[in-house]
Amino acid sequence: MSATATSQQVPVLDIDPYAIDVLRDPYGYHESLRETGPVVYIKAHDVYAVGRYDECKTVMSDWQRFCHAGGVGIQDIRKPGDFRIPSKLVETDPPEHTPIRTAVMKVLSPLVIRRFKEGFIAKAEQHVERLLDLREFDAVASCTEPFVLEAFSQSMGVELPREETLAIGDMRFNQSGPKNQLYFEAMEKAAPYLEWYENSVHRESVLPGSLAELLFKAEDEGLLAEGIATNVMRSIVGGGTDSTISGIGFTLHQLALHPKQWDKARADPARVKAAFEEGIRHEAPFQVTFRTTVGEVELSGMKLGADMKIGAFIGAGNRDPRFWDRPDEFDLDRPALAGTHLALGQGIHTCLGQMIARAESEAIVGALARRVKSIELTGPVTYRPINQMRTINTMPMRITPA
Repeated sequence: MSATATSQQVPVLDIDPYAIDVLRDPYGYHESLRETGPVVYIKAHDVYAVGRYDECKTVMSDWQRFCHAGGVGIQDIRKPGDFRIPSKLVETDPPEHTPIRTAVMKVLSPLVIRRFKEGFIAKAEQHVERLLDLREFDAVASCTEPFVLEAFSQSMGVELPREETLAIGDMRFNQSGPKNQLYFEAMEKAAPYLEWYENSVHRESVLPGSLAELLFKAEDEGLLAEGIATNVMRSIVGGGTDSTISGIGFTLHQLALHPKQWDKARADPARVKAAFEEGIRHEAPFQVTFRTTVGEVELSGMKLGADMKIGAFIGAGNRDPRFWDRPDEFDLDRPALAGTHLALGQGIHTCLGQMIARAESEAIVGALARRVKSIELTGPVTYRPINQMRTINTMPMRITPA
């Protein structure tokens, strides 16, 4: 059903959120999205969108009205021309989703993740030792990317070479947007690595004692149906590193800009944890996630058409002044962050890898806080435009030993 039949009941926003200039600096668009109405119709793509906190949270969590089965990108993956195999972890609804999530939650439980934390800390110390030798470096190329790829590879038990892993991640997150130039460029760049990607998610490729091995054991025990472990692994390998790289990058960026906040993190390990939560609230790695309306539904007094895509713009909701005090400020003392911000999802589809991301962030930011007196930027920070994500591309940095 086209939105044109109902769009007169919803205000129209004639801004393309996938324009390159908007992807590089989305905050003007976010404000227009929030202030135009609780729900808007995005004319450029024939979809609805929400940018206020309450509406974002509702769309992300109310699967009975806003389902996942059409995919979490702008394309409806059930329809000819846009069909692809759905992620059984992310793009299904109850009752199908429930046993899958239960089994994966058991594998990725805090008790299991705790086994890997010491390894994360040891690797973080090694990385910081190298950074102290350099003193000046690009924080993306020399810190966030190599650390996360190594730590995540260790825990998941899958080899994650940099070029292949990042190309596949870019492909997946550009596929979540429209078929624009970014989409086609990412598809072309990833093409040489598709065979590696497919092989990497099968049982014979994973290392013993890893989280991946536990997923395949869950399948052997009948907790997951045949083939589900590989499907879940495809989602994890395809995008399990990118958001953490982005989130730690945003955290370090803001700590470099705010020396007093850095001093708080150095003085109190609890503030190291808060820094990551505030970092991904302040700049959400996943900027938007889509759902599909289940029949004609109403949201905040707006009547929405059936079988329509609706985008929850997480980056906008995480800075909604209706919900957040001083939303554009980075503040480690902001109360009740974990579980409140939208960056890690809401409801039954909250990010199952969040414990890994938090452990990785705590390890690397904590290692820096213990051994580095100050961090500062030595040049402009650049962003890499991606349809679904926001991520820092280059971040020149100088550190001073404690």
